[in-house]
Amino acid sequence: MRILIAEDDNVLADGLTRSLRQSGYAVDHVKDGQSADLALSAQTFDLLILDLGLPKMTGLEVLKRLRARNSMIPVLILTAADSTDERVKGLDSGADDYMAKPFALTELEARVRALTRRGSGGGPTVVKHGPLNFDQVGRVAYIDDKMLELSARELGLLEILLKRVGRLVSKDQLVDHLCEWGEEVSNNAIEVYVHRLRKKIEVGGIRIATIRGLGYCLEKFQPPAANKEPSSSSTL
Repeated sequence: MRILIAEDDNVLADGLTRSLRQSGYAVDHVKDGQSADLALSAQTFDLLILDLGLPKMTGLEVLKRLRARNSMIPVLILTAADSTDERVKGLDSGADDYMAKPFALTELEARVRALTRRGSGGGPTVVKHGPLNFDQVGRVAYIDDKMLELSARELGLLEILLKRVGRLVSKDQLVDHLCEWGEEVSNNAIEVYVHRLRKKIEVGGIRIATIRGLGYCLEKFQPPAANKEPSSSSTL
């Protein structure tokens, strides 16, 4: 999952970026409203964390322009202005949630998880696919009761595929959702990540199909057929 932080306080932005990256998110940061507007116009993100008091273009204007383009990306507003009027303006302009500074980092991370789930159509905190369970809160995956040892990149890849079970995901889409600015990720690198993840989940009967030249698909889980005892017949 890819997050854009639009925040002119470098100390706050660096802290948020480190924390979210540790949770397996790809995070990009811009320091002013014009840069945020350009990034949102040109690239795909799963969540926007938006400060209202941005230079060059206010966060409120960034939000209005985003919604005018019919973008449905979830938006979490961060601001020092905590008046009721400010909250109403932000929410009426299309924000999904609102936090006043200062805030607890654990609460922000919980709201990020809730908004990214909502942006993917909502649903429970644990995504299940046959014997595979992905805990979106703890950011861990299990097959049956055994925790999988996954890198942050593999975890992000699994999350994308789980939220699109039965649908094709292209390599370009994977790059868009997994990679930050400045990362040089080739198609070969994506193939390596998929190969590593495939080896770790195939033991549980979970299959990633490769559609050559198009992308990947986490197949719908078909439980193994029960072994039937051969029927016995007797003659009279």
